[in-house]
Amino acid sequence: MTDLITAILLAAYLVLCTWMLHKVRLIHLLVHQLRDQADSSPAVLFRQLEALDGLQRELRLEHSLPPTRGWAGSPDFLLTLARHARLAQPQVVVECSSGASTVVLARCMQLQGAGQVYSLEHDAAYAAQTRAELARHGLSAWAQVIDAPLRAHRLQGETWPWYDTDHLPAGLEIGMLVIDGPPQATGKLARYPAGPLLFPRLAPGAAVFLDDAARPDEQAILRRWRSELPQLRQSLLSCEKGCARLVKDSMPEEILAQSRQPHPTLAPLH
Repeated sequence: MTDLITAILLAAYLVLCTWMLHKVRLIHLLVHQLRDQADSSPAVLFRQLEALDGLQRELRLEHSLPPTRGWAGSPDFLLTLARHARLAQPQVVVECSSGASTVVLARCMQLQGAGQVYSLEHDAAYAAQTRAELARHGLSAWAQVIDAPLRAHRLQGETWPWYDTDHLPAGLEIGMLVIDGPPQATGKLARYPAGPLLFPRLAPGAAVFLDDAARPDEQAILRRWRSELPQLRQSLLSCEKGCARLVKDSMPEEILAQSRQPHPTLAPLH
Protein backbone atom coordinates (compact mmCIF):
# COMPACT_ATOMS: atom_id res chain seq x y z
CA MET A 1 0.00 0.00 0.00
CA THR A 2 2.81 2.35 0.89
CA ASP A 3 4.53 1.63 -2.44
CA LEU A 4 1.32 2.45 -4.32
CA ILE A 5 0.91 5.80 -2.54
CA THR A 6 4.56 6.61 -3.21
CA ALA A 7 4.14 5.77 -6.91
CA ILE A 8 1.02 7.96 -7.15
CA LEU A 9 2.75 10.87 -5.43
CA LEU A 10 5.78 10.48 -7.69
CA ALA A 11 3.59 10.43 -10.79
CA ALA A 12 1.73 13.52 -9.59
CA TYR A 13 5.03 15.26 -8.91
CA LEU A 14 6.29 14.46 -12.43
CA VAL A 15 3.05 15.74 -13.97
CA LEU A 16 3.35 18.94 -11.93
CA CYS A 17 6.98 19.41 -13.00
CA THR A 18 6.05 18.85 -16.66
CA TRP A 19 3.22 21.38 -16.40
CA MET A 20 5.52 23.94 -14.73
CA LEU A 21 8.20 23.45 -17.39
CA HIS A 22 5.55 23.96 -20.09
CA LYS A 23 4.42 27.22 -18.46
CA VAL A 24 8.00 28.42 -18.05
CA ARG A 25 8.62 27.72 -21.75
CA LEU A 26 5.51 29.69 -22.72
CA ILE A 27 6.62 32.61 -20.56
CA HIS A 28 10.10 32.41 -22.12
CA LEU A 29 8.62 32.52 -25.63
CA LEU A 30 6.33 35.42 -24.72
CA VAL A 31 9.23 37.43 -23.29
CA HIS A 32 11.22 36.90 -26.50
CA GLN A 33 8.19 37.83 -28.61
CA LEU A 34 7.64 41.04 -26.64
CA ARG A 35 11.36 41.86 -26.88
CA ASP A 36 11.34 41.34 -30.65
CA GLN A 37 8.26 43.52 -31.01
CA ALA A 38 9.83 46.25 -28.90
CA ASP A 39 13.03 46.06 -30.95
CA SER A 40 11.21 46.22 -34.27
CA SER A 41 8.56 48.83 -33.40
CA PRO A 42 10.75 51.90 -34.05
CA ALA A 43 11.85 50.51 -37.43
CA VAL A 44 8.26 49.63 -38.41
CA LEU A 45 7.04 53.07 -37.37
CA PHE A 46 9.87 54.74 -39.32
CA ARG A 47 8.97 52.78 -42.45
CA GLN A 48 5.36 53.87 -42.14
CA LEU A 49 6.40 57.50 -41.69
CA GLU A 50 8.55 57.18 -44.82
CA ALA A 51 5.59 55.77 -46.74
CA LEU A 52 3.29 58.53 -45.50
CA ASP A 53 5.79 61.19 -46.55
CA GLY A 54 6.18 59.50 -49.94
CA LEU A 55 2.42 59.42 -50.36
CA GLN A 56 2.05 63.12 -49.62
CA ARG A 57 4.84 63.99 -52.04
CA GLU A 58 3.79 61.73 -54.91
CA LEU A 59 0.15 62.82 -54.75
CA ARG A 60 0.99 66.46 -53.94
CA LEU A 61 -1.74 66.63 -51.33
CA GLU A 62 -2.45 70.04 -49.86
CA HIS A 63 -4.12 68.65 -46.73
CA SER A 64 -3.28 65.80 -44.39
CA LEU A 65 -4.81 62.37 -44.82
CA PRO A 66 -7.21 60.85 -42.27
CA PRO A 67 -5.55 58.73 -39.54
CA THR A 68 -3.71 55.68 -40.90
CA ARG A 69 -3.37 53.63 -37.72
CA GLY A 70 -5.61 51.02 -36.14
CA TRP A 71 -8.25 49.69 -38.53
CA ALA A 72 -7.32 52.14 -41.29
CA GLY A 73 -5.07 51.20 -44.19
CA SER A 74 -1.39 51.59 -43.31
CA PRO A 75 0.69 54.15 -45.23
CA ASP A 76 2.66 51.46 -47.08
CA PHE A 77 -0.58 49.82 -48.24
CA LEU A 78 -1.94 53.20 -49.37
CA LEU A 79 1.31 53.93 -51.22
CA THR A 80 1.08 50.55 -52.96
CA LEU A 81 -2.45 51.41 -54.11
CA ALA A 82 -1.44 54.87 -55.29
CA ARG A 83 1.52 53.64 -57.29
CA HIS A 84 -0.53 50.97 -59.00
CA ALA A 85 -3.33 53.42 -59.80
CA ARG A 86 -0.86 55.95 -61.20
CA LEU A 87 0.79 53.31 -63.41
CA ALA A 88 -2.26 51.31 -64.55
CA GLN A 89 -4.65 54.28 -64.69
CA PRO A 90 -7.86 52.28 -64.14
CA GLN A 91 -11.05 54.03 -65.19
CA VAL A 92 -13.20 52.28 -62.57
CA VAL A 93 -12.01 51.59 -59.02
CA VAL A 94 -14.24 49.80 -56.51
CA GLU A 95 -13.48 49.71 -52.79
CA CYS A 96 -14.90 47.48 -50.09
CA SER A 97 -14.96 49.99 -47.18
CA SER A 98 -14.03 53.65 -47.29
CA GLY A 99 -11.54 55.98 -45.61
CA ALA A 100 -8.05 57.26 -46.32
CA SER A 101 -7.78 54.92 -49.32
CA THR A 102 -10.80 56.63 -50.87
CA VAL A 103 -9.03 59.99 -50.70
CA VAL A 104 -5.82 58.52 -52.11
CA LEU A 105 -7.52 56.77 -55.03
CA ALA A 106 -9.76 59.77 -55.81
CA ARG A 107 -6.62 61.93 -55.97
CA CYS A 108 -5.09 59.44 -58.42
CA MET A 109 -8.18 59.77 -60.62
CA GLN A 110 -7.92 63.55 -60.45
CA LEU A 111 -4.24 63.52 -61.39
CA GLN A 112 -4.87 61.30 -64.41
CA GLY A 113 -7.85 63.44 -65.40
CA ALA A 114 -10.30 60.54 -65.71
CA GLY A 115 -11.86 57.71 -63.73
CA GLN A 116 -14.18 57.20 -60.80
CA VAL A 117 -13.95 55.52 -57.41
CA TYR A 118 -16.97 53.68 -55.99
CA SER A 119 -16.62 52.92 -52.29
CA LEU A 120 -19.00 50.51 -50.55
CA GLU A 121 -19.49 51.48 -46.88
CA HIS A 122 -21.84 49.75 -44.43
CA ASP A 123 -21.38 52.28 -41.60
CA ALA A 124 -23.41 55.43 -42.34
CA ALA A 125 -21.41 57.58 -39.90
CA TYR A 126 -18.12 56.46 -41.42
CA ALA A 127 -19.47 57.06 -44.91
CA ALA A 128 -20.30 60.64 -43.91
CA GLN A 129 -16.76 61.12 -42.55
CA THR A 130 -15.24 59.91 -45.82
CA ARG A 131 -17.46 62.22 -47.86
CA ALA A 132 -16.36 65.11 -45.64
CA GLU A 133 -12.69 64.19 -46.23
CA LEU A 134 -13.25 64.06 -49.97
CA ALA A 135 -14.85 67.50 -49.85
CA ARG A 136 -11.96 68.87 -47.75
CA HIS A 137 -9.49 67.71 -50.41
CA GLY A 138 -11.67 68.93 -53.29
CA LEU A 139 -12.14 65.36 -54.55
CA SER A 140 -15.90 64.86 -54.29
CA ALA A 141 -16.27 64.66 -58.07
CA TRP A 142 -13.83 61.74 -58.31
CA ALA A 143 -15.28 59.34 -55.72
CA GLN A 144 -18.73 58.18 -54.70
CA VAL A 145 -19.23 56.70 -51.24
CA ILE A 146 -22.17 54.30 -51.49
CA ASP A 147 -24.22 53.46 -48.42
CA ALA A 148 -24.13 49.67 -48.57
CA PRO A 149 -25.48 48.03 -45.39
CA LEU A 150 -24.53 44.41 -44.81
CA ARG A 151 -27.19 41.99 -46.01
CA ALA A 152 -27.43 38.24 -46.41
CA HIS A 153 -25.91 36.77 -49.58
CA ARG A 154 -26.34 33.09 -50.44
CA LEU A 155 -23.05 31.82 -51.86
CA GLN A 156 -21.73 28.29 -52.26
CA GLY A 157 -24.58 26.95 -50.15
CA GLU A 158 -23.76 29.31 -47.25
CA THR A 159 -25.19 32.62 -46.05
CA TRP A 160 -22.74 35.51 -45.75
CA PRO A 161 -23.29 39.04 -44.36
CA TRP A 162 -21.76 41.36 -46.93
CA TYR A 163 -22.26 44.71 -48.63
CA ASP A 164 -25.43 45.47 -50.57
CA THR A 165 -24.20 46.00 -54.14
CA ASP A 166 -27.54 47.11 -55.62
CA HIS A 167 -26.38 50.73 -55.88
CA LEU A 168 -23.22 49.98 -57.87
CA PRO A 169 -23.82 51.18 -61.46
CA ALA A 170 -24.91 48.36 -63.76
CA GLY A 171 -22.41 47.08 -66.29
CA LEU A 172 -19.30 48.26 -64.43
CA GLU A 173 -16.01 46.85 -65.66
CA ILE A 174 -13.75 47.14 -62.62
CA GLY A 175 -10.16 48.01 -63.39
CA MET A 176 -8.98 48.00 -59.77
CA LEU A 177 -10.62 46.44 -56.71
CA VAL A 178 -9.51 47.20 -53.14
CA ILE A 179 -10.78 44.92 -50.36
CA ASP A 180 -10.35 46.32 -46.85
CA GLY A 181 -13.72 45.38 -45.38
CA PRO A 182 -16.06 44.45 -43.92
CA PRO A 183 -14.43 44.21 -40.48
CA GLN A 184 -13.33 40.79 -39.27
CA ALA A 185 -15.82 41.06 -36.38
CA THR A 186 -18.76 40.76 -38.79
CA GLY A 187 -18.08 37.05 -39.26
CA LYS A 188 -15.61 34.33 -40.19
CA LEU A 189 -13.93 34.89 -43.58
CA ALA A 190 -15.79 38.22 -43.69
CA ARG A 191 -14.16 39.36 -46.97
CA TYR A 192 -14.64 36.15 -48.93
CA PRO A 193 -17.88 37.27 -50.71
CA ALA A 194 -15.94 39.92 -52.66
CA GLY A 195 -14.69 37.06 -54.86
CA PRO A 196 -17.92 35.54 -56.13
CA LEU A 197 -19.80 38.85 -56.09
CA LEU A 198 -17.29 41.24 -57.68
CA PHE A 199 -14.59 39.23 -59.48
CA PRO A 200 -16.96 38.48 -62.41
CA ARG A 201 -17.09 42.25 -63.00
CA LEU A 202 -13.31 42.62 -63.35
CA ALA A 203 -12.03 44.02 -66.63
CA PRO A 204 -9.20 42.20 -68.47
CA GLY A 205 -5.91 42.99 -66.74
CA ALA A 206 -7.66 44.23 -63.59
CA ALA A 207 -5.88 44.02 -60.24
CA VAL A 208 -7.34 43.19 -56.83
CA PHE A 209 -5.64 44.27 -53.59
CA LEU A 210 -6.53 42.55 -50.30
CA ASP A 211 -5.40 44.30 -47.12
CA ASP A 212 -4.55 42.47 -43.87
CA ALA A 213 -3.38 39.48 -45.91
CA ALA A 214 -1.15 38.26 -43.06
CA ARG A 215 -4.14 37.34 -40.91
CA PRO A 216 -5.27 33.69 -40.76
CA ASP A 217 -8.76 34.53 -42.06
CA GLU A 218 -7.39 36.36 -45.09
CA GLN A 219 -4.96 33.50 -45.76
CA ALA A 220 -7.92 31.09 -45.74
CA ILE A 221 -9.85 33.42 -48.07
CA LEU A 222 -6.94 33.49 -50.52
CA ARG A 223 -6.77 29.69 -50.54
CA ARG A 224 -10.49 29.50 -51.21
CA TRP A 225 -10.30 32.05 -54.00
CA ARG A 226 -7.32 30.19 -55.51
CA SER A 227 -9.39 27.00 -55.57
CA GLU A 228 -12.56 28.59 -56.94
CA LEU A 229 -10.99 31.22 -59.23
CA PRO A 230 -7.68 29.78 -60.48
CA GLN A 231 -7.57 32.23 -63.40
CA LEU A 232 -6.57 35.03 -61.00
CA ARG A 233 -2.83 35.02 -60.30
CA GLN A 234 -2.00 35.67 -56.65
CA SER A 235 1.13 37.24 -55.19
CA LEU A 236 2.07 38.72 -51.82
CA LEU A 237 3.41 42.26 -51.50
CA SER A 238 5.34 43.28 -48.41
CA CYS A 239 3.22 45.64 -46.37
CA GLU A 240 2.90 46.13 -42.62
CA LYS A 241 -0.31 44.11 -42.33
CA GLY A 242 0.25 41.97 -45.39
CA CYS A 243 -1.12 42.69 -48.85
CA ALA A 244 -2.19 40.22 -51.53
CA ARG A 245 -2.49 41.17 -55.20
CA LEU A 246 -4.61 39.17 -57.59
CA VAL A 247 -4.38 39.85 -61.32
CA LYS A 248 -6.91 38.86 -63.97
CA ASP A 249 -5.50 37.71 -67.31
CA SER A 250 -2.45 39.70 -68.37
CA MET A 251 -1.16 42.88 -66.81
CA PRO A 252 1.40 45.03 -68.67
CA GLU A 253 4.90 43.84 -67.76
CA GLU A 254 6.10 47.33 -66.82
CA ILE A 255 3.43 47.54 -64.10
CA LEU A 256 4.34 44.13 -62.70
CA ALA A 257 8.04 45.04 -62.81
CA GLN A 258 7.40 48.29 -60.95
CA SER A 259 5.49 46.40 -58.26
CA ARG A 260 8.35 43.94 -57.83
CA GLN A 261 10.95 46.64 -57.21
CA PRO A 262 12.11 46.83 -53.58
CA HIS A 263 10.71 49.72 -51.62
CA PRO A 264 12.30 51.07 -48.45
CA THR A 265 8.97 51.50 -46.72
CA LEU A 266 7.87 47.91 -47.03
CA ALA A 267 8.15 45.38 -44.23
CA PRO A 268 9.42 41.82 -44.86
CA LEU A 269 6.99 39.28 -46.26
CA HIS A 270 4.94 37.45 -43.67
